[in-house]
Amino acid sequence: MKLVMMGTGDFAVPTLGRLLDAGCDVALLVTQPDRPRGRHQELLPAQIRELATRHAVPVFQPENVNRAEPIAHIASLHADLLVVAAYGQILSNELLAVARLGGINLHASLLPRYRGAAPVNWALYHGETVTGVTVIRMTPRVDSGAILLQAETPIGPEETAGALEDRLAELGAPLVLQAIERLGRAGFEGRKQDRSLATRAPKLKKEDGQIDWSRPAAAVANQVRAMQPWPMPYTFLIAAVQPAPERLVLERVRPAPLPAGSAPSGPAGEILDASLLVVRAGEGAVQIERLRPAGKRSMTAEEFLRGRRPRPGDRFGNQA
Repeated sequence: MKLVMMGTGDFAVPTLGRLLDAGCDVALLVTQPDRPRGRHQELLPAQIRELATRHAVPVFQPENVNRAEPIAHIASLHADLLVVAAYGQILSNELLAVARLGGINLHASLLPRYRGAAPVNWALYHGETVTGVTVIRMTPRVDSGAILLQAETPIGPEETAGALEDRLAELGAPLVLQAIERLGRAGFEGRKQDRSLATRAPKLKKEDGQIDWSRPAAAVANQVRAMQPWPMPYTFLIAAVQPAPERLVLERVRPAPLPAGSAPSGPAGEILDASLLVVRAGEGAVQIERLRPAGKRSMTAEEFLRGRRPRPGDRFGNQA
């Protein structure tokens, strides 16, 4: 079949790589325009565009793929199938209709759970221990098409969203190839999703990274894992001797028992052990193991405490 690949994020790279390695006829890569990236906000090409260029696959980068001109350009290829992974735009009915078999999408969850832009992050945030990938028939409704194939995998107890997404991308790539092969046979339609089981995974906002210390310790640890590599989990050290709260990015934490002699309850964010950076959560406590002060390098809690020692009354919490 003649394929048009549509993908922008790094999650799509293994899928395009697998299609190319299998000798599939990839007539075009449609990807979003290059955006500023990195600390210096340089205009750098995405990995998937670099991969396509190395294999002499033409690249098309419309700002809005659902406008008349991009649709006409894609339609002129007379493709059999659109293959979509982490493209970043909802495709219209008109666009899906330009390919003989419509479109399929690789999604990083076990649909119908976690429909939306950030399925990996919200699965971790909510404490899931198992997740997976799903290949679906595409419709204009987000992640609601018939399920063609699925594969599941356990979530590692310390796995961050970035590490898990990389694994899911590799897990899903061969599944896409299987789906394409089966679509060439009559009668492969998939199964409808149970809408009653659907949950949402909306696009992340920067403020989703702010730690809510009133949540149980395990939930705080899950949030730290879920918000990496973006928007990064953060909190503020509020100290009586400092003129302003100090912003800290938390890179690794773990649930911990309440230190001996601690009151069974108290204000969330209270520092219970200044020598180990143990902090009270809504239930239980959290030990901070690795963090990054604003404008500084990543460091262990031990390194952080060499330069400052929290005093009674110091706490972690919101800046306000």
